[in-house]
Amino acid sequence: MYEFLIVGGGPAGMTAAVYAGRKKLSTLLVAHELGGQVNQNLRVENYMGYQFIEGPELMAKFETQLRQYPIEMKLGVKIRDVRKIEGGLEAETDSGVTYQARAVLFATGKKSRELGIPGEERLRGRGVTYCSVCDGPVFSGEKVAIIGGGNSALAAVHDMLRLCPHVYLASLTPLTADAVLIEKAAEAPNLTILTEHRTEEVLGSDLVEGIVVRDLKSGEVKRLEVKGVLVEIGLLPNSAPVARLVKLNEQGEVPVNRNCETSLPGLFAAGDVTDVPEKQIVIACGEGAKGALQAHRYLQGLKN
Repeated sequence: MYEFLIVGGGPAGMTAAVYAGRKKLSTLLVAHELGGQVNQNLRVENYMGYQFIEGPELMAKFETQLRQYPIEMKLGVKIRDVRKIEGGLEAETDSGVTYQARAVLFATGKKSRELGIPGEERLRGRGVTYCSVCDGPVFSGEKVAIIGGGNSALAAVHDMLRLCPHVYLASLTPLTADAVLIEKAAEAPNLTILTEHRTEEVLGSDLVEGIVVRDLKSGEVKRLEVKGVLVEIGLLPNSAPVARLVKLNEQGEVPVNRNCETSLPGLFAAGDVTDVPEKQIVIACGEGAKGALQAHRYLQGLKN
């Protein structure tokens, strides 16, 4: 049984591991990959110390720092369940392997939200994508539609405007992205912004040929001829493994107090999977550090 188990390898999990290493805790980090969602961010412009850095490059720097400490890691692993056992907690992987620890930090982040419309699932990977950084270059020279109105959608717009002859941005609501991102995109001559438009269908037989959108004010239905559909409508918390241990909030997030403690002693949570407001890399790092420090304090209490 480890002293400390970290589930998740994003900014929160990696930062927690560094702090656990500094406290010389017997620690295991279990994750599908190191970096998480940040690996899909081509441009990071609000992480202190770097005026601009690509997401994968930033996460590589995190990993370099992490590997300076004797932290055991199991990568390529997905946790499907966390449960209470005598003396601690146990995490079970999809393959049935279990890991036990006195304390657990749950930092699994979020996953892409889907539209849930006709044609989306059928054309996934055939023009429908949820990662503009990963797949955006595939659509170079083609017209594309980006679905969403937040920061991730506007960041995708910024990237695709340089690659595509025309970009459509379809948002169900008025744009909610940071003003600087909206201003940066609004003047582009090859961008059409359609706010308060609902995307109703993805068209195409073998590959995407277009989308159908409806103007929510007038009811007018439009067909947009595009070869790519980049869905950027937010993320869903990867909280299912602890859903039986703690009561999730309405958004499916894990509630925590200011000490990163959940309602179950010994179970801590940090990063985007929690109900902490503002999903930012720098905030996830701070929460991961705090979670590890609080877990260390908890473990010290068990010894006394």
